[in-house]
Amino acid sequence: MPGSVFATGETVELRTIEAEDAAFLAETVNDPRVRAGTATTTPYSVADERAWIDGIGDGRDVHLLACVDGDPVGVVGLDHVNETFGSVEVGYQFAPAHWGEGYATDAVETLCEYAFQQRRFHKVLAYVFETNPASARVLEKVGFRDEGRHREEAYVDGEYVDMLAFGLLEGEWRDSDSGYRRDA
Repeated sequence: MPGSVFATGETVELRTIEAEDAAFLAETVNDPRVRAGTATTTPYSVADERAWIDGIGDGRDVHLLACVDGDPVGVVGLDHVNETFGSVEVGYQFAPAHWGEGYATDAVETLCEYAFQQRRFHKVLAYVFETNPASARVLEKVGFRDEGRHREEAYVDGEYVDMLAFGLLEGEWRDSDSGYRRDA
């Protein structure tokens, strides 16, 4: 059973990640379709995922399990906290069986709400491979703006691909008409 509910979106609950979630995380990260959209190049065992879970909470990063009706569908997190600049990077991985259902968009939206309202970040950053237009679309639906292209930044499946940079400012998020809920 996933951990306690930390935040609730329109369709997903963001829950704490517990040791028993390691098998789901390993299965998701090792799926070739997921790996193609991430920088993951080595396999991760359930034991590797348990070790990662044991380290959660040691820093300022936030990692949460996205669940629907109590079942895990993906993971979302805030990394690379820069307190001086007031920025943080959002990342996410979802099981392919749940792609196209809006869960990633809802999870990113919910985590951005937390980043801006609770952590008082000024900017949330995100990076996606040009070969992953679905991930870019998630960010655009939340209100992220295209901030540029890092040419041939990543090596994916035997070729160099561009990395697309996105950013969302707190004021843009608050004033957005993206169609997603805004409590402020």
